[in-house]
Amino acid sequence: MKKTAIILALSSLGMFAGQAMAEQSPWQIRARAVHLNPADKSAQVGGAGAADRLTVSEKTIPEIDISYFFTPNWAAELILTYPQKHEVYLDGTSIGSFKHLPPTLTVQYHFTPQAKISPYIGAGVNYTRISSVNLLGGAGRLENNSFGLALQAGVDFKIDKNWSLNFDVKKVQIRSDVTLNGAPLSNVKVDPLLIGVGVGYRF
Repeated sequence: MKKTAIILALSSLGMFAGQAMAEQSPWQIRARAVHLNPADKSAQVGGAGAADRLTVSEKTIPEIDISYFFTPNWAAELILTYPQKHEVYLDGTSIGSFKHLPPTLTVQYHFTPQAKISPYIGAGVNYTRISSVNLLGGAGRLENNSFGLALQAGVDFKIDKNWSLNFDVKKVQIRSDVTLNGAPLSNVKVDPLLIGVGVGYRF
C-alpha cells in the first residue's frame, strides 16, 4: 500500500514538473517596423476657408513592444518608440516640424494562443508628448500633451515555441490645438493608422 502511494505521488510530481516545463513565460517582446499614416483632418485655419488644409508627413518608424500574458488568451502590451520628427504642411507647403513620443498601452485578446496562426484584437490608451515644435518661424505652437484611444488587431505566425512573425494594425487618437502667437488657429486630428510587421520572442 505504501509502495503504491509513493509511486502515485512520484507520478503526480512528474506530471506537474512536465507541465511546468511545457508552460511558457508570460513575457514576450517584439520589434516592428511600422508605417504611420496620419488621417490629416483639421479645422479651418483662422476660422476661414476649407477644412483639412493642415497635413502631417507619413513616416516609417521602429517600434518595441513588451507583452505580459495574464492567461493564455489575455495580455497587456506596452508599445514604445523614440521621439519621431514630422513635417507639417499648409496647402502642401511646409510650415515647420514637431516631434512626438507616443507610448501606448493596450489589453489584448488572443483567440487561438496555442495555434501556429494566432490572431488577436486589442484596445487601450495612448499618451503622446509633443515637443520641439517649430511652426511658422516659431510663432506657431501645438499642445504639449494628447490623450486618446487606441484600437488594435493583428496576428502572430509562430516559427517555434519562442519565435514568431507578426503583422499588426493600430488606429490611434492623436489630436492637438494649433495656436499662432498665443491665439487659436486650428485643431488638428493626426489620428494615424499604423501598419507594422516584425518579429517576436516569447521567453
